[in-house]
Amino acid sequence: MNKFKNLAVYLSVLAVVGTAGVGDAVAQNDRNTTVQDGIELRPLSRFRNIYSAEQLNEAAAQQYTQMMGQAQQKGVLLPPSHPEVQRLRAIAKRIIPHTARWNQEATRWQWQVNVIDAKDVNAFCMPGGRIGFFTGILTSLKLTDDEVAAVMGHEISHALREHSREKMGKQAVTNGVARLGGALVSGIFGIDPNITGTFANIGAQGLGLKFSRDDEREADLVGLDIAARAGYDPRAGIALWRKMAALNKRAPIELLSTHPGGEARIVDMESHMNVLLPVYARAKGTTAAKLPPYRTNVTLR
Repeated sequence: MNKFKNLAVYLSVLAVVGTAGVGDAVAQNDRNTTVQDGIELRPLSRFRNIYSAEQLNEAAAQQYTQMMGQAQQKGVLLPPSHPEVQRLRAIAKRIIPHTARWNQEATRWQWQVNVIDAKDVNAFCMPGGRIGFFTGILTSLKLTDDEVAAVMGHEISHALREHSREKMGKQAVTNGVARLGGALVSGIFGIDPNITGTFANIGAQGLGLKFSRDDEREADLVGLDIAARAGYDPRAGIALWRKMAALNKRAPIELLSTHPGGEARIVDMESHMNVLLPVYARAKGTTAAKLPPYRTNVTLR
C-alpha cells in the first residue's frame, strides 16, 4: 500500500509537470518577441482574451472608486490642493502623452492620480489608467521627481502591457489544469485528493510567479522609456532600486518572489541605458554625451 501511495505522490508531481506544459506553451509564445524602441517585448498573450478589456476596466473602475472612497472616509485621501498630489499629477501630465506608443487604447483611458496617506512603500496603476501612490513610498525613499516618474512609468506600463489581464487568464488556465491533474491521480490511485491537490497547486503557483517576474522586467524598461520621453532621467530607475535595496535588505530571494531581485533589475536597466539616455537627451534638447551625472537627493544606508 505504501508503494502505491508513493507512486501516487510521484504521479501527482507529474501532474505538476503537466501544468508546466501549459507554461511551455506560454514560454513558446514568449520566445516570439519583438523589439520596439530598443526594448524586447513579449507578444500580448492569447490568454488575456479569457477576460475582455471592458470587463477588467469596469471592475478596476469600481475597485478604484471604492478604495478612494474608503480612504476619504478615513481621512487619509490627500486633497487635490495638497503639494504631493499636485506634484504627482504634474508628473503624470507629462508622462501620459507618451503612453499611446505602447498601447493605443491609452488615449481613451480616464486617467486619475490620487495619493493615500499611509506608510506603505507602494504605488499602483489599475487597468484604464487609475493611479495610486502611498505617501510611504515618497517619504521613505525620499523620491526625486525623476524617481517618481520611474515608479509611475513602471506601474503605468503594467496597465499598458495588460499584465493583469494576461496573468488572470494564465492563472485561470494553469489552476484548471492543476486541479484536473490532481483529480485524475486521486481517482486512479485512491489517494486523498488534498495531497494531490496540494502538489498541483504548488505547480500552478510557481508558474504564476514566473509570469510576474517577466512582467516586472518588461514594465521596468517600458516605464523608463515613457518617463525618458517625458523628460525624466532614466538613470533614476537605478537610483530607485538601490534605495529600495537599502530599505529592504532582507528581501525574499528571486526564485520565490513575484519581483526580480534588485540587482537583476539594475543590470537590465544599465544594459538599456544606451537606448534610453539618447531618448532622454533629445527630450532635454541635448545629447547623451553632454548629460551630467545623475544625482539623487539622498543615499539610504
